[in-house]
Amino acid sequence: MRILMLGNSYTSANHLPLMLAEMTGAEVVAHTRGGARLAEQLNPATKLGNKTLKALHDEKWDYVIVQEMSNGPITSKEKFMTNLSKLCGLIRKNGATPVLFATWAYEKNGKQLKKFGMEYEDMICSMKETFRETVKRTSCLLADVTTAFEQQAETVKLYAPDGSHPSEAGSKLAARTIAKVIWNDPKRKKEVS
Repeated sequence: MRILMLGNSYTSANHLPLMLAEMTGAEVVAHTRGGARLAEQLNPATKLGNKTLKALHDEKWDYVIVQEMSNGPITSKEKFMTNLSKLCGLIRKNGATPVLFATWAYEKNGKQLKKFGMEYEDMICSMKETFRETVKRTSCLLADVTTAFEQQAETVKLYAPDGSHPSEAGSKLAARTIAKVIWNDPKRKKEVS
């Protein structure tokens, strides 16, 4: 099994792609750049976009995990949905299954959330609403890391000191959530049996 991960520092932090490879037994390749948005992954004029578009055209993948910039699903909802739709089309043309890596809200009472100017519950609610709407529009699989973080944030240190990026435990939770979606994918189960 081959997995391509498209994202930014949320995806590359703490060697999340390696964690996912260990959990799934897959070959995992990551195309990331700190602060990257999905639009960059689609832009052949950028180094990252050129690399991603070439990989989707020239290589065979089973799953492509797609992650948008942290607050992009809220601050640029329509652009996020449009760019994810375009990526899903390219991913399916490759023969792969697109998986939306639905990221977490900033840490409750953390400095990044204060800087963003939104309440924790409002950020979670807005993100979940956008992710649900996007999955409905694109029919991609959903790795709901948003809810996984929400459920464990009170008991596990999931955030790095900046209140935005994941701690090692946060990256492990994200990798487990993504792996579970892949293992439970009915398409994969049919191919295995």
